[in-house]
Amino acid sequence: MKPHPPATSDASKAVTPQALRKQYEAGATVDELVTVSGLSYGTVLNRLHDAGTVMRTSWQTRRMRQNPQARRRLAAHLRTLYEQRGATLTELAAAAGETRRGARRLLIEAGGTVRTTQQTQRMRAAARAAERNKVALSLRARYEAGATVPELAQEYSYSVATVYRLLHQAGTRMRPQHTHGPAHDPRKRP
Repeated sequence: MKPHPPATSDASKAVTPQALRKQYEAGATVDELVTVSGLSYGTVLNRLHDAGTVMRTSWQTRRMRQNPQARRRLAAHLRTLYEQRGATLTELAAAAGETRRGARRLLIEAGGTVRTTQQTQRMRAAARAAERNKVALSLRARYEAGATVPELAQEYSYSVATVYRLLHQAGTRMRPQHTHGPAHDPRKRP
């Protein structure tokens, strides 16, 4: 019995390198061309190469396919998170469903400037200090309206010591302490 020659369909011969290149340059991926043409991955790559096709990276394909308006909106949103809220590139990547590199690229596309780690830490420390100051002023207003330190501690879920520290930070003039319970006469000794 005679061995069979490799099967080559007329359909696979009809898929020209130029036709593959045209589809690829329109945004199709190599995997999609393999599925549509029925050719092997290597054959599709060889025909694209024969046609002089400039190959893209996977991120370039994703970028090419993405709606430009949606991409600009996402980039602007990431820039806002980064510049106004002090988000890190890792947090931007999570918010965008991207890699850190992809989030960085979007940030730069939106006109943002990448910070150093130290700049991010300083920015976050300043934001925490501003928030602490806001809480301290709120505690001061409640204290000056008559609330006691233990009441404030319970209301804000802070320790009494933290409330005293925040009141002090806000420049609160403290009321005199009261002694609760029976009065003690220091002259009487049992």
